[in-house]
Amino acid sequence: MSAAQLLFERDGHAAHIRFDNPSAHNALTGEMWIALRDAARAIAADPAIRVATFRGVGGKAFISGTDISKFADFTTGAQGVAYEREIDECMAAVDAIPCTTIAIVEGWAVGGGLNISSACDFRIATSDARFGSPIGRTIGNCLSAASVARIGAAVGVQFAKRMVLLGQFLTAEQLLDSGFLLQIVERDAIDAEVAALCARAIENAPLTTRVTKETIRRMTHADLPAIEDLIDQVYGSADFRRGVGDFLARTKRVPDWTGD
Repeated sequence: MSAAQLLFERDGHAAHIRFDNPSAHNALTGEMWIALRDAARAIAADPAIRVATFRGVGGKAFISGTDISKFADFTTGAQGVAYEREIDECMAAVDAIPCTTIAIVEGWAVGGGLNISSACDFRIATSDARFGSPIGRTIGNCLSAASVARIGAAVGVQFAKRMVLLGQFLTAEQLLDSGFLLQIVERDAIDAEVAALCARAIENAPLTTRVTKETIRRMTHADLPAIEDLIDQVYGSADFRRGVGDFLARTKRVPDWTGD
């Protein structure tokens, strides 16, 4: 079994990032998050790159979430605040990529997978793709203001609420109708569709792409509220420790939340 890793390659005017941890449905380790940040910064620094794709290895999942084993060591809310800042730093690098970005979603896009796909300009998916962030039914943590803004802007506030407040997974068909997905593509046609989309993106005027993306980024993340006190409250709670314990023990039940 190969170690979890992020694969990054350049191909002419295109860059390709692949999340390689198929034994865990491409859950992101801490090292993979940092590699994502570094790859995104490398893309941003290379003006020859005009399109970047993001895809999970194995065809069963884009990203199924994040490896939360480190949460077992959290004893204070401050650790949660620091963790969310680390994720924000990595996601900010993806947001700042100045070329067109495309998420290719086969199967599950959960938690970090939803966040990363939301950061991309376009998403194409197989018909069996499912999107969600059921943190209120699993470990009982919360998202940063930047993550809420990013996901809400991409999927719409009401769909975002369904994912987080009700723990629902939304189908590719539902998200095609909402505009979140550009296309639903059969598996045997997805590579050709990606190639055609990349070719079209590469033809676009790079300064038009760069300026339009930066304008949207500033609009989405302007004047976000400081919510460290709220994150501290959640990550410092007994509910969070209970949720993490149950999740890592693979109880497969919704924890008995008490609100403390």
